[in-house]
Amino acid sequence: MSFDNAYEALIDGHEDAHWAFGTGFSEALAGVDREVPAVDRADLTAYCLMLGDDALIMSQRLAEWCSRAPELEEDVALANIALDLLGQARLLLTRAGEVEGAGRDEDALAYLRDERDFRNVHLAEIECGPFAGGDFGTTTARLLVFSSWKVAQYSRLRASADPVLAAVAEKGLKELAYHRDHAAQWVVRLGDGTEESHRRMQAGLERVWPFLAELFTAHAVELRLAGVAVDPAELRSEVDGVLDAVLAAGGLTRPTDVPAARVNGLAGRDGVHTEAFGYLLAEMQHLHRSLPGATW
Repeated sequence: MSFDNAYEALIDGHEDAHWAFGTGFSEALAGVDREVPAVDRADLTAYCLMLGDDALIMSQRLAEWCSRAPELEEDVALANIALDLLGQARLLLTRAGEVEGAGRDEDALAYLRDERDFRNVHLAEIECGPFAGGDFGTTTARLLVFSSWKVAQYSRLRASADPVLAAVAEKGLKELAYHRDHAAQWVVRLGDGTEESHRRMQAGLERVWPFLAELFTAHAVELRLAGVAVDPAELRSEVDGVLDAVLAAGGLTRPTDVPAARVNGLAGRDGVHTEAFGYLLAEMQHLHRSLPGATW
């Protein structure tokens, strides 16, 4: 069958597809049990949002580097990593909507929630992209920390009592391991390179390090979902081991652990975000909110 343009090929047989994420394509987790475990649905919905928002917002930040990375191959690599995370976000937000039972799909959860409704960690949202005068070394440092944390988290999430979360973790773990290894190679390359690359890589680590503490601070929702969620406090030693090994290989110094300030003890998991987050959402959600209900 021939088409006049590539877009016709994309929508053939999917007339009801949403324009945003392409809802209507083959289910990535076909055959996976969709039964909701015997836990509080509001807690499970919130946890799925936490995981989905981490992936969605990190994907958005990485996409900012498209056509602006230091070399063409890295343009492609960062775009592919962003797409991997977007795919994970799709599955997790779909599960959140399914458990919630309020009729909200992945598009509604991604594009029609306000800032205080997002549950991602601050590390995923901080500005360090090319539009904010950011540095590739900072983006690399963030990707190393984020992916190392997610590898540890997803490794344990494979045993979740929620069959969908377990399947998402099983599917995403190989992707995240690649993200971690890719970032690690760049950290070592920059840290062990020129004097200037070393300086900028060390500065990147200093920029992201204050946001590590939040990654290992258990939220009440996570603690109530024993057997379903992963207690982030259990991940610290594994992640530290990875980070220390990479920094040593790159001749870099581990920054001092000085956690970023919170607002009345609240952070991203509570819907309290950094100043940069509102601008990120405005860009990410603009088209969908400008053309409500549009399909492609």
